[in-house]
Amino acid sequence: MALGDFIEREAQLDDEEEDEELDDDLAGEHRKSGLNGKQKRQDPEDSSEEEDDDDDEEAAKIAQGFIVDDEDEEEEEQDDGSKVMVKGRKKKRSRSQREDDEEEGLDEDDFDLIGENTGFEVHRANLKRLKRGPQGDDGRRRKQSRDLDDIFSDEEADAPGEPDDDDEGLSNMRAHGGDRGDARGLVDVDEFADFIEEDSGDEGRQGGSDDDMQMAGQRSRGGDRGRVSYAPEHLNLREGAISDMQDIFGRGDEYDFALITEEDQEEEGEDKVKDLELKDVFEPSELAERMLTDEDNEIRLNDVPERYQIARKPYAHLRIGRDEIDEEGDWISKFLIPKKRLTSHLVEALVKAIKKILEFFILEDMEVPFVFQHRKDYLIHAEKVPKRQYNDNEAQYEIVAERLISQDDLWEILELDLKFRAYFDKRHAFMRTYDQLKHHANVEDREAEEGIRYAETSDQLQDMHDYIHFRYHSQLKDIALNGVEGRGNHFRRPGNAKTMFERIRNGKVYGLVRAFGISASQFSVNVQLDQKREFAEDPLDYPHTMSDEYIEIPEFASGESALQAAKFMLAEEMFTNPSLRKALRERWFTRSLIHVNVTEKGVKKIDEQHQYYEFKYLRNQTMQAIAAQPGMYLRMMKAESDGLVEINIELQNEEGYTRRLYDYITSENVSDIADAWNKERKDVVDLAMAKFRVMFQKNVKDELRTACEDAVASECRRNYSKKLDQAPYKPKALKLGEIPRVFALSNGQGERGRDALVGIFRDEDGRVLESVKYSDLKDEKSRQELVDALQRRKPDVIGVSGFSVQTHKLVEDLRQLVEQNDIVVTGEEDEKIPIEVVYVNDEVARLYHNSERAMVDHPDLPPLARYCVALARYVQNPLLEYAGLGKDIVSIVFHPAQQLLPEDKLQRSLDSAIVDMVNLVGVDINEAASKPYVATLVPYVCGLGPRKATSVLKTIQANGGRVSSRIELLGDNEKGLGTVVGPRVFVNCASFLIIPHDPSDRNSDYLDNTRVHPEDYDLGRKMAADALDIDEEDVAAMVVDGGPGAVINELINGQEDKVNELSLEDYAEELERNFNQKKRATLETIRAELQHAYEELRNRFNKLSTEEIFTMLTGETRETLDEGMVVPVNIRRVTDRFIAARLDCGIEGNVSIDEMHNGTSHFTPSSMYSIGQTVQARIENINTRTFYAELSLREDKVRNPKRKNPDVPQEEWDDAREERDKARLAVTNQEQTRTARVIKHPLFKPFNSRQAEEFLAGQSRGDAVIRPSSNGPDHIAVTWKVSDNIYQHIDVLELDKENEFTVGRTLRVGGRFSYSDLDELIVNHIKAMARKVDELTHNSKFRSGTKADCEKWLEKYCEANPKRSTYGFCFDTKHPGYFLLMFKAGAASPVGSWPVKIIPSAFQLRDTPFPDMMTLCNGFKTMFMHSQKSRARM
Repeated sequence: MALGDFIEREAQLDDEEEDEELDDDLAGEHRKSGLNGKQKRQDPEDSSEEEDDDDDEEAAKIAQGFIVDDEDEEEEEQDDGSKVMVKGRKKKRSRSQREDDEEEGLDEDDFDLIGENTGFEVHRANLKRLKRGPQGDDGRRRKQSRDLDDIFSDEEADAPGEPDDDDEGLSNMRAHGGDRGDARGLVDVDEFADFIEEDSGDEGRQGGSDDDMQMAGQRSRGGDRGRVSYAPEHLNLREGAISDMQDIFGRGDEYDFALITEEDQEEEGEDKVKDLELKDVFEPSELAERMLTDEDNEIRLNDVPERYQIARKPYAHLRIGRDEIDEEGDWISKFLIPKKRLTSHLVEALVKAIKKILEFFILEDMEVPFVFQHRKDYLIHAEKVPKRQYNDNEAQYEIVAERLISQDDLWEILELDLKFRAYFDKRHAFMRTYDQLKHHANVEDREAEEGIRYAETSDQLQDMHDYIHFRYHSQLKDIALNGVEGRGNHFRRPGNAKTMFERIRNGKVYGLVRAFGISASQFSVNVQLDQKREFAEDPLDYPHTMSDEYIEIPEFASGESALQAAKFMLAEEMFTNPSLRKALRERWFTRSLIHVNVTEKGVKKIDEQHQYYEFKYLRNQTMQAIAAQPGMYLRMMKAESDGLVEINIELQNEEGYTRRLYDYITSENVSDIADAWNKERKDVVDLAMAKFRVMFQKNVKDELRTACEDAVASECRRNYSKKLDQAPYKPKALKLGEIPRVFALSNGQGERGRDALVGIFRDEDGRVLESVKYSDLKDEKSRQELVDALQRRKPDVIGVSGFSVQTHKLVEDLRQLVEQNDIVVTGEEDEKIPIEVVYVNDEVARLYHNSERAMVDHPDLPPLARYCVALARYVQNPLLEYAGLGKDIVSIVFHPAQQLLPEDKLQRSLDSAIVDMVNLVGVDINEAASKPYVATLVPYVCGLGPRKATSVLKTIQANGGRVSSRIELLGDNEKGLGTVVGPRVFVNCASFLIIPHDPSDRNSDYLDNTRVHPEDYDLGRKMAADALDIDEEDVAAMVVDGGPGAVINELINGQEDKVNELSLEDYAEELERNFNQKKRATLETIRAELQHAYEELRNRFNKLSTEEIFTMLTGETRETLDEGMVVPVNIRRVTDRFIAARLDCGIEGNVSIDEMHNGTSHFTPSSMYSIGQTVQARIENINTRTFYAELSLREDKVRNPKRKNPDVPQEEWDDAREERDKARLAVTNQEQTRTARVIKHPLFKPFNSRQAEEFLAGQSRGDAVIRPSSNGPDHIAVTWKVSDNIYQHIDVLELDKENEFTVGRTLRVGGRFSYSDLDELIVNHIKAMARKVDELTHNSKFRSGTKADCEKWLEKYCEANPKRSTYGFCFDTKHPGYFLLMFKAGAASPVGSWPVKIIPSAFQLRDTPFPDMMTLCNGFKTMFMHSQKSRARM
């Protein structure tokens, strides 16, 4: 706090006391003193209600030091008192506190005694109250007193806020040893010491002794504010005496919290000044979602690429230098070399390249796009090959270059770098553990040392951890206890129980383990070498006889238990032996077989049309075969998690291999004793193999899952890259990469009379200039208006898409309209070409048109118009559309199995694809700063990310909203420009941020508009000068006149082709020779950029194929809709010659007369089929171009649909199991074998119960489905919707049937209700029950929710009304068609329930029908009363 803050705090005598004399001893001292030299010290008892003698008495106590003044500085007195403020805070002293202080007062004898013991004369002070006077009221201030020895000279006035010094008071104070006017006169302290303490808080208390520090300064409410400063030497006390007294008796402020009133807390809280932070306002989850946490801010500020910071966060504590990079390069090479299939002479070059790339990634923090673009020479192996024939003017050799590492490989190396860090971290953890064992437990273990030396994978490291913790469990526990709890002592904490294996190892039984004659390590040697090198030695006695010698009471009380424990111990030693694990793991991972065992649930649910049928009975699959179908394996894992199948993994010829293991552990002696011990040894192998089997089965599953997830993620990345790798649509009049003008149209679902035709026009600058809407193109007026709009706007292309097959008809109509009205675009050489109508991929538009982003971008447009906007933008720049999706990109399907991937893995894979493409295309940073739509690209720029991107754009806006050169990104203090990015991030991102060249600006650099990195600008300028044949002196002159880009400006002014005459090979050799830089590929890039800055390198706009259009408009693929499949179709038209039908996907179909029956004579279609009827039909032929299908309704064909025959050899498919399951299922479920019925009724569906429920899920209460019944040919089933997720299945018995296929003339339900036809049944039975359900659910006694919810409501009601009874109704979800009448007769009674059945036109309670709710409720009350009376009689 500055001294100026105290200006208004100067003391002034109260009007009533102005004439009173101040006490000559301490009055002046009291006015001068203040806490920390900033505030006036107010007497604790100073109040308008107290007398002066009380003040004097209390002041004397304080001065003597035996009573600590508890009062805070912020004291507010009454009108006749003074007001003293600290930092603007005030505190009212309670009356009770003042009274307590009075009771503790000391009399004159006490003061005399104090003086005798301390050597100081102590006087009572008659202190007057002070209050703050107006700043300018000089007449009411006391005249300031000066003293030559005072620290304030004549030229310096007293500090504002300090009371005036009294001359007499000062002399009295000095007589008592004080020189700063402290009321106590006991401490010789520098005048400004308290100011420093007040300003710096706790930090200002670093000097001096402990006593000085503890007693100096003011005491805060919670601690030391108001405490007097004492020096031990003035009290004749030894150093540290005050600390000792405080340790014993306390500081006196332990109960201060109890003295603080609520008013004090409120005033203090109001006066505290605290800067609000975001975390004080927003929830942590919201801050995390918006990337505004402290961690996010740290990522923004840290000069490391954002994606690196996030990926390497778990390994931030690791430090990887050049030595580790060399090791990591060898480690990664072992994974990449097998995939590359390189010749032997290129393997060494690949390893060297990988190590160099790791240097770029780790030491220089360069991201993949930068390395790929600007370090290409390190990804290529080039060598000089002598020419067999050459001319005198030609070189004698040619350069043969071969790419070693692709961009995909760079991403894989980056991923492997993270895996190496995990491996490296795990290895260090093991080394630390082993070092502790060596130093603290004197452990030397050759197995551990050898194992860690050759451990190459995380699994092998885990083996080492398991081994060391099993072998030295007790020692590790001791080390942990000593290190954490014992602090160096060697006593174990009591009560730590040992494991069973520890007890065996430390007890007698371990001698029986040794008696087996072969150790786990010896056995592992035999297994590793696959031959017998170590031999077992047989003891002299039988196992069961020897085991009696190793009995330990009470744990191993018999020889049998001791022998069993020894076998378990040896088996565990085998199981934890790292060498044995390594040998067996290799075998399991190369010779495993995978079988699928379908569960009972899977047998019923997975039919031949199910997606899981492809592996339902799969068996004998090798890991290589499974890895070749990653999507199928992920589906297998999903099916296993759903309980449909079990995936069993076994070792090939496991029995034979186990017999070989027996040979490696048994002895070759021939005797009964040897046979007995060999039998026990074989048991040990069986025990160990059982544990190995469980572990390796899980390992194989996990490794396969990881490999398959990686494969699917890579496939998603490749497919996404193909979608991104397309330039804007190119009409013939534009150059590749230029933005076309687009007219986008869509008819939505395309239903005539309901869906209008909507379109928008978007120009090359991204402005939506026109929005149109037409009712129907069949209308001549609408057609003409559309033609006028097209001719007026002159688009380069018409883009069309929609949600149904009707879009195909729209495209045909538009093409016809263009041709008839001669709507053309100008091509090359002013050629007139009809404007093209193209299908547009709408996968982004479907996500966009109803999104919040779309509503913000185009609030005035309807959803279908916003859909058209997205179509137009996709045509103009697909990359921008995909980038705008952000995290929603995972909603687009790139692979059928992508939903089975972890979302973060899929997101990372897709992000890597768009990062590559964005950095290939570049981003105009000034356009991004002004257009949010373009700004979506910035997070994908090399070195940036979503956090840094927002920071970059905000800083650019703060700098004026525009960047003039790339170097400005580093900031410019002279121009007042803030730093946009740090040096490392700048290296990564600079060449990918485009700053358009302005020839009129001499400071504008052409190279800022190219892919050339600023580090290579000098190379580019030299190449330009050499191409123009300009010497250095002329270059210098041109730079002076035209700026640093003058030479290149001269070159691009029509002389670009001259750079083709340069010999880049000579440049490259000179750079490598003089600067050790490989720049051959970089020079090629510079030459290309000097001719065409940021030339479009993407492929042409991808026009959709026929199959892609078919899938987009129907949602079907060849896997889901193909010839031979049986599908439901809806009949649209019936004639004597054909039937027109429509599939659910919108495809039109036709059924000829020959495909309607099996040759029945006198057959007429209208007698069997009607409009609106849904029937099962088989697809005979399908045309994906015209969206048309030929169908068959013949029963023999419908019964034999196309079956999915898994394309696997017979030995890999369990046919016998499949036949058994089919036969068993046919017996238990007649639905599989019954005749397919076709009933002429619009509500008939060929569904089973589950399908019927799914069909009715989105419909209203009372809607019904008539379907075949599994009870036989004389039954049909009716499923109707009672409520959400509640469906009643009614069995209908057909009587008086004409034949098997007709509906009975009498339909009976439940043996009670009879109807003459299906319509009467629906109206008088189903609809009547639905009305009763409506009546009950609208009653005030109905409770929505579950039975438990209703019970809870009854309990609460009776709890609130203990003497009342209540009841209510709720759905009986277990018995559809029933309600539960729940009741509670008082608070002490249990909740009861009676079922209420819904029957047509009535409610049935206890076999009694009630026509309405009123009679039902009254009937219930009557029944309940009668039941209660009956119980009472009993």
